[in-house]
Amino acid sequence: MATVSYIDASRIYPGADHPAVNRLNLEIGDGEFMVLVGPSGCGKSTSLRMLAGLEEVNSGQIKIGDRDVTDLPPKDRDIAMVFQNYALYPHMSVADNMGFALKMAGVPKAERDQRVADAAKLLGLEEFLERKPKALSGGQRQRVAMGRAIVRQPQVFLMDEPLSNLDAKLRVSTRTQIAKLQQNLGVTTVYVTHDQTEAMTMGDRVAVMKDGLLQQVDSPLTLYDSPTNLFVAGFIGSPAMNLISGKVTDGGVKIGEYVFPVAREVLDKAPGEESLTLGIRPEHFVVADEGISLDVDVVEELGADGYIYGTLSGLEKEAALTAQQIVARVSARKPPKRGTKIKLNADKGNVHVFSEKTQERIS
Repeated sequence: MATVSYIDASRIYPGADHPAVNRLNLEIGDGEFMVLVGPSGCGKSTSLRMLAGLEEVNSGQIKIGDRDVTDLPPKDRDIAMVFQNYALYPHMSVADNMGFALKMAGVPKAERDQRVADAAKLLGLEEFLERKPKALSGGQRQRVAMGRAIVRQPQVFLMDEPLSNLDAKLRVSTRTQIAKLQQNLGVTTVYVTHDQTEAMTMGDRVAVMKDGLLQQVDSPLTLYDSPTNLFVAGFIGSPAMNLISGKVTDGGVKIGEYVFPVAREVLDKAPGEESLTLGIRPEHFVVADEGISLDVDVVEELGADGYIYGTLSGLEKEAALTAQQIVARVSARKPPKRGTKIKLNADKGNVHVFSEKTQERIS
């Protein structure tokens, strides 16, 4: 097992006007499951490929354990990679696919067969060992790709969106299998995804990236409860946090006709700003007698939960069409009706305040 360290690591593609990954500093602990998450083009896959040796590191260093692997070829890094598209050899059986890297490395056949058998047992693939990949489902093929990585007994697993090609139900079951497997094996794992639900449910820690820059790295719950800036606040959570701009006024921030109370010491952290953004999770809104007035546009009844989507009341028709949608979680048994007006409020402790100038959380 090993730690992984990115030290001011940057990657600039030829002809690009800004780095794909810009001075990334990230420490991944021995045996940790680290998830890199962010929208398309944020640099997460490039970061993973830099660690794998598939992308050049233009400046900075990457270490696995105490070894500087920045300029080492992939075969000398003691890593195993699981790709989005499985990358299985179609003419080989499952057993041969899983053992191919060991065969190339000159591992004796008896040891090779034993390692393949152990991995197959771990992954529930024993009955498929003689089949060809075309005779397997998408989920089974992904498990074969996992098996091929496991038999190599590497210091680090690298996974690049391995669940993207699976259907929704299979993704849920496979992600729990991967998380359990990683826990049992205890191998340091770096996992890339654009799906923040995957990131939140699988990672020991999650690194959120945007435009090649690391925004925040923390436990999933800390990211959810204490986002460092507006981007992380809006990206982590499903449905997303409501981010509503309001006017700074005496005692708080005014949205519509209602003033959310904000402490003076918080307001003082954004001197000269006339408006601030309040962040409120859908589950922290409550239907109340006073608060922001909402026109209910859509009601989703999902059984255990209900979600209402609406816009601030009293907007001009043109403004209402482009107004930000507000989402609140309510009791699914007694949700408000579509087309009605309600008032929403939130406990002061569950209202995040962000500077619109710096985009940072100031509460």
